[in-house]
Amino acid sequence: MIANLGLAALWFAAALALLQLLAGAMSVRTAGHPLQGIVRPVAVIQGALVTLSFLALVWLFCVTDLSVALVAKNSHSAKPWLYKFAGTWGNHEGSMLLWVMVMGLAGAFLALLERRLPERTMLATLFAQAFVSLGFYAFLLFASNPFARNNPVPEEGLGLNPLLQDPGLAFHPPTLYFGYVGLSIAFSFAVGALLTREVGPTFAKAMRPWVLGAWIFLTIGITAGSYWAYYELGWGGWWFWDPVENASLMPWLAATALLHSVSVLASRNALRTWTIMLGVVAFSMSMVGTFLVRSGILTSVHAFAVDPTRGAFILALLAIYIGGALNLFALRASTISEGEQFKVTSREGALVMNNVLLSATLGVILIGTLYPLLAESLGAKVSVGPPYFNPMSAVFIIPMLVVMAIGPLLRWRQDSFARIGKMLLLPLGLTLAGAAIAIGAGVKILPLLGLALGLGLLVASVLPLRGRKLRTVKLPLWGMVIAHLGVAVALLGMAAESAFTKERLVAVRIGDKVDVGPWTVQLEHVSPVAGPNWTAIEANMFASYQGGKPRELHPQARAFWSPAQETNESALVTRWNGQLYAVLGEESEDGRWQLRLWWKPFVTLIWYGGLMIALGGLLALLGRVASDIRRIVAKDKIAYRRMRQGR
Repeated sequence: MIANLGLAALWFAAALALLQLLAGAMSVRTAGHPLQGIVRPVAVIQGALVTLSFLALVWLFCVTDLSVALVAKNSHSAKPWLYKFAGTWGNHEGSMLLWVMVMGLAGAFLALLERRLPERTMLATLFAQAFVSLGFYAFLLFASNPFARNNPVPEEGLGLNPLLQDPGLAFHPPTLYFGYVGLSIAFSFAVGALLTREVGPTFAKAMRPWVLGAWIFLTIGITAGSYWAYYELGWGGWWFWDPVENASLMPWLAATALLHSVSVLASRNALRTWTIMLGVVAFSMSMVGTFLVRSGILTSVHAFAVDPTRGAFILALLAIYIGGALNLFALRASTISEGEQFKVTSREGALVMNNVLLSATLGVILIGTLYPLLAESLGAKVSVGPPYFNPMSAVFIIPMLVVMAIGPLLRWRQDSFARIGKMLLLPLGLTLAGAAIAIGAGVKILPLLGLALGLGLLVASVLPLRGRKLRTVKLPLWGMVIAHLGVAVALLGMAAESAFTKERLVAVRIGDKVDVGPWTVQLEHVSPVAGPNWTAIEANMFASYQGGKPRELHPQARAFWSPAQETNESALVTRWNGQLYAVLGEESEDGRWQLRLWWKPFVTLIWYGGLMIALGGLLALLGRVASDIRRIVAKDKIAYRRMRQGR
């Protein structure tokens, strides 16, 4: 019953998306078309129906309805409730339905709330959004039906991938999907503006909250995913340049460039072509990521699907959406003026340079991600990893950090470096001092540059507040300062972890002690333990920092029975200056246990910095929304007074 309801709601939502597409197209083509009035209501109803469909799937997972094939393949009656709930999107079909639901809700909110755009541009935007949504509805209904039934019904389900049975599953994938969907809205805005040739500050102000919201969610999702992989996979690293990791990083880089461009267009009426192009590129990167994760061409803990047919379907959608948008851009770009002019030595000039460097970094990562896949399709095995990504991306990231330090200090339109030279003396001094200390400590070149530039950027980030009364500083400026501070903090964490990590791989007997960095670790005993759907061998260890009070650790080697899989559960001890990381291995024939230990100085700054970046974005978003609300209220008051005077 519930499965039938969910599938019916999904079909009706798809039908309404088609109606929205047709009505929107006719309304854009013919002013005052009779169907113009239904576009917004249809978008709202579509969002409600696809939400109902997703909630039906959530219910089926929570009650473990094994008559549904997706539930039987990805759930188990003995699985904890949290993983039954989060398991709804811990698979290909469920995650795609979540994606489509968020897209439907976003379209509904857009139809309900957006009143700044000219109506024709708004209708063109909803037309573009329906066009994007319709492809995903078709993908779900014809290639990835989440409500397909089992006949006969199995006695028990196969269970969820053990690596996904972690609280991180409850929030990491949804935050990424919210980000991707936000970029689909930005894409729809860009297509709508191209169709109506109305690219200006009003368009940018309508688009900016969606870009900013998408960017915030992507930042949170990438930060959370990095930490989840760090403690869950047991290899001690926080980023591996895995193609699926890159699949989330590439849209974030494009969204960062888009965020800066749309802000300039909204406030200074410049960078019109940049904004449109980046709106297309950002969504393109989210589609490329979708293809990588769901095509079956990758073997990764992050990948969902192994069906080439689905990959071909997504590739076709990618070609249609992005090919169509780029073709429209080529046809209409010449009709879009660049807006207000500015000098190279200005804040706009710094933002253009920032966009160029971000785009170049994106290109480096895109090539490194796709080249091995292309080579493999031609019969050659090529591995591209940190030896390529780290130095090649640093070539563009390092000057970008310099621009990030200088750009916010420049004035709009025109300025000179001579005016801000004195302000930069302290950041420059800290950068040089940090470099000198790192050289003395024998740090390698990339972490050395990271430490030096991180220190300089830490101070440069707060310089825009210089000479201002802090109580009167607006939230968007606070947001920029905190986000840039977050970049500096994360950079320092990355550099410190790379430069100063200590690692020990040892085989020890019960009672043995091992030194790693400033820590002394002792293995007390090893014992069996059991969880709701797993058994494990758990080590009881004590670790003391420089002879201080011992801290207890319990790393585990787990064995899940449905599906049958073994995993390592790391144990962490966190201090203000870093983390001790411990992983339990196998027992050897002579009774010794393998232990892998790391001391990672200041590694937590990586994730604190990521959260600061997201917080900065949130403050900027709140500031923009509050400003829009005040403007609407003031406009309504003026209209009300005029109405009263007219009486």
